[in-house]
Amino acid sequence: MRILLLEDEFTLRISIVEFLEDLGFTVDDFESGDDALDALFKKTYDLILLDVKVPGINGFELLRTAREYGKNLPAIFITSLTDVDALAKGYKSGCCDYIKKPFDLIELQLRVEQALKSSCLKTQDNFIDLPNNYVYDTKNFVLLHNEEEITLTKTEKRILELLIQNRGNVVTPEQFQEFVWGEAVDPANIRVQINKLRKKLSAELISNVRGLGYRIDL
Repeated sequence: MRILLLEDEFTLRISIVEFLEDLGFTVDDFESGDDALDALFKKTYDLILLDVKVPGINGFELLRTAREYGKNLPAIFITSLTDVDALAKGYKSGCCDYIKKPFDLIELQLRVEQALKSSCLKTQDNFIDLPNNYVYDTKNFVLLHNEEEITLTKTEKRILELLIQNRGNVVTPEQFQEFVWGEAVDPANIRVQINKLRKKLSAELISNVRGLGYRIDL
């Protein structure tokens, strides 16, 4: 699993990266909110860990922006802020949990594992509205059309999940390779699988952006 970490304190950031990588996670770390936000729209992550007071866009604004663009992945704030208003702002921006500095790395492990295991986003709205009367149920990983479930294979579900996570943006063949297959595959195979999926859906739902990839519009 891949984690995005935003933390501008160098020593703490490196400690967290080394700790999580020892647990088997892949970690992309950033000290600037702007750099982290760019990465969030270029790669697929399973969880994000965010400090609040960082250079560039702060952690609250980063998560709010991510949520507005359909990035519905678990998020945990790592912060020294302790007042109630700050906590409320964090939860309103879409986080699942808070870790207050200073903290033990074992606490971080437990909170990360719990967020991934319980899928804390299930407590929020589980349905994403898509064009042409399609609705995606993020709780049960089901695509509905006019309230009828569309039968999809495991590969088709992974393709659709990645497109929905990045809706409004083009998903490249490289992103499909990483998220769906976890390794390099023949681009022709990607096209075949996506075309099979498109035949099951309204032709307008998944757009082919020539030479770049595929997209579901907002």
